[in-house]
Amino acid sequence: MAPSAAPATADVLTAAFPAFTRPQKVFTMLGALLGVLLAALDQTIVATAGPAIQADLRIPASLYPWLTTSYSMASAMMVPIWGKLSDLVGRRAVLASGILVFLTGSFLCGVSRSTLALIVFRAVQGLGSAALFTAALAVVADLFEPRERGKYQGLFGAVFGLSSVVGPLAGGFLTDNLGWHWVFFINLPVGVVALALVFLRMPKLRPHGVGRGGLDLPGAAALAVAVVPLLLALSQGRADGGAWAWSSWRILGLFALAAVGTALFLFVETHAREPLLDLKMFRLRAFSAGNAAVFIIGAVFLSGVVFLPLFMVNVVGLSATRSGLTIMPLTLGVVAGNVLSGQLVSKLGRFKELMLGSLVLLMVGFAVMGFTLTPQSTQAEVTAKMVLVGLGLGPTIPLYTLAIQNAVPPQRIGVATSAATFFRQLGMTVGVALLGTVFAAALSGTMEARLPQATEGLPESARARVRVASPDTSAEGPPAGETFRAREVKERLRAEFEAERRRVAAGRDAAGALARLEAEERRALESVDRVDLVIKESFTRGVAAVYRVALLIALAALLVTFFLPEQPMRRKQGPAPAK
Repeated sequence: MAPSAAPATADVLTAAFPAFTRPQKVFTMLGALLGVLLAALDQTIVATAGPAIQADLRIPASLYPWLTTSYSMASAMMVPIWGKLSDLVGRRAVLASGILVFLTGSFLCGVSRSTLALIVFRAVQGLGSAALFTAALAVVADLFEPRERGKYQGLFGAVFGLSSVVGPLAGGFLTDNLGWHWVFFINLPVGVVALALVFLRMPKLRPHGVGRGGLDLPGAAALAVAVVPLLLALSQGRADGGAWAWSSWRILGLFALAAVGTALFLFVETHAREPLLDLKMFRLRAFSAGNAAVFIIGAVFLSGVVFLPLFMVNVVGLSATRSGLTIMPLTLGVVAGNVLSGQLVSKLGRFKELMLGSLVLLMVGFAVMGFTLTPQSTQAEVTAKMVLVGLGLGPTIPLYTLAIQNAVPPQRIGVATSAATFFRQLGMTVGVALLGTVFAAALSGTMEARLPQATEGLPESARARVRVASPDTSAEGPPAGETFRAREVKERLRAEFEAERRRVAAGRDAAGALARLEAEERRALESVDRVDLVIKESFTRGVAAVYRVALLIALAALLVTFFLPEQPMRRKQGPAPAK
């Protein structure tokens, strides 16, 4: 690989972009932050309202994941396209268009009365959300000199973190008090404010020197063929041997189609006059290594959020709502890591040391979670451990985006930002699929080995209640099985045995029958305890296995980051004339 080209220096940036007044910067950032808040908040709010939506529209279990899948596929496919458009027509036009598309999709989702309509309009939302993420992050590079960008990139990471706390609370409140339709309608007033700020106070922010060859439509079509089948296979693939198992013809066919689309995309981009993604940028070591690290880190970014609630519900015994609150320390850690790393990189003018330090901290957090979780772990214990994971994850959001933007000229900032966003989203999808397979294998392996022996003492009527099927690890649908509650099972067993005792008490040889019932009840209750322990140990091993594999993935990200060249971010040498 060719050595990294010189980064876009402050002098080049001064020539490429005019200076902006403080009000312009403030209102532009507010509009961009509100846009990101719309997209980030929507995902968590809708997830909370999912069960109510499913019940009201009578959505089949097989179609339920599509409420998320359609959104994520449309968003990932459009990220590079919006990124290129933002370089061609300016950030303001793309951000405003994205908000309009997103609000249109939100309104249509809110008035949907069928499953198909809701899935389609969720995809419309995804089309708009891609523009919000891409244009908003590129705005920071347009408004601020390289040395100052870190402080403001961290704000967007903080918005992501806060949305994961506020979203579930707001989603539950709206669903319980106003109905699930309002989880979509609530986007409209926020979007109108963001749109007003963008239209009235935001400059065009179109970099000079960008080619005017138009959008690469063949490249966009090839990208869709590459991305949609890949994300569909990763999101629908299962390790349980079902119709969509990894070895099924559907999944293998989708992977093959994605491979053909990728080859076609690379061919088209090599020959395009104004490519959607300039492949020459991968010759820059900072760009290629930065995106590789972003992809790898994306693979573990959701591991704590997706799988930890399963541990808190099935092992610690919390309700679904209280288990969600356990994620709050991780979120606060992410927010703190974002803000602090942004401030530090602006003061130091370097980012590689902070990247390596955050990854080491992340590995420590994963190691603690992977090797110290036990069936006796408490909520307070797990909560304290998750702070380390959050502090390690936080800096990865702004720092790598900053490094990738700093590696390219201003004319390519939109494309570079969209590339980082695209590889992060792709990494998240791959990571959930990979770690979901790891979790399911560890969970089912322990249960299959130990559950038959543990249930030997249970009467046939009680065995029917021991529904311990592996939950859906895609994080896109409700669990496939019911949570095993030992106390409830014991209470039902005691009631059944009490009724049986009343029946036999009036018969012959009542004393002998009662003694046998007492012995059977004791064995049954002991068996329930054994089953409960097996289930807790199974979920503990499954979640611990996820964090151990995440530790190895984080180590790979650390090794890739070592190859990322350090690029000092210099300050401007003088003021630029305002335009």
